[in-house]
Amino acid sequence: MDRSAVASTNVLSIGYDEPSQTLEIEFASGTIYQYYNVGADLYHQLMQAPSKGQFLNTYLKNAYPYSRVG
Repeated sequence: MDRSAVASTNVLSIGYDEPSQTLEIEFASGTIYQYYNVGADLYHQLMQAPSKGQFLNTYLKNAYPYSRVG
């Protein structure tokens, strides 16, 4: 999945596949997670959020199924 670099202290890049509703996050630690069943609206809100890490903690963490892929 293609990811775009973002300005964040905790998140390096973010990618999204709309057909499968899969959000991919690359963290500064080097780990990569995929979150599933994430709607396009939430992805766009994340990309506009001033704090990507805070948005992830508030709206994605423990709210969507995920797996570590890297």
